[in-house]
Amino acid sequence: MSNMGCTQCSFSAMATSVPPPEPLLIVESEVQTNAIRAQGAGGQNVNKVSSAIHLRFDISASSLPESVKERLLALRDARITSEGVLIIKAQRFRTQEKNRLDAFMRLHELVNSVATPPTPRRATQPTFGSKQRRLQSKGLRAQTKNLRAPVRGHDD
Repeated sequence: MSNMGCTQCSFSAMATSVPPPEPLLIVESEVQTNAIRAQGAGGQNVNKVSSAIHLRFDISASSLPESVKERLLALRDARITSEGVLIIKAQRFRTQEKNRLDAFMRLHELVNSVATPPTPRRATQPTFGSKQRRLQSKGLRAQTKNLRAPVRGHDD
């Protein structure tokens, strides 16, 4: 049987690849946004215009799947309060609309980052080559340390 110029591919690798999940959608009514004054230098409008956005998202009261809620609450993120409320402050842009969009994008990014469950790690044995490399480097290190030792056996 000839390949006729075709490359071989493994169908087992193609079958095990999982398609990316659909991005989770967040209901806008579950998110509270407040316009606040941005920090930092801003010129003449700095004390007059509230262009920054303070976004609050209650994770436990949301309509997200329970597994996603658990992974979100397990994150070690300073933006998640002890009550389970995610707070995002967006003040990167000069307009309120752009900051609102930025806050929602960051919220979607965070939620979709934990949407897929982490793959469990399977313990494997070290390969023969890795054992040999470890022993070789260990021997070289021991030799270096032996050379630093005081010389014994010579009496002056």
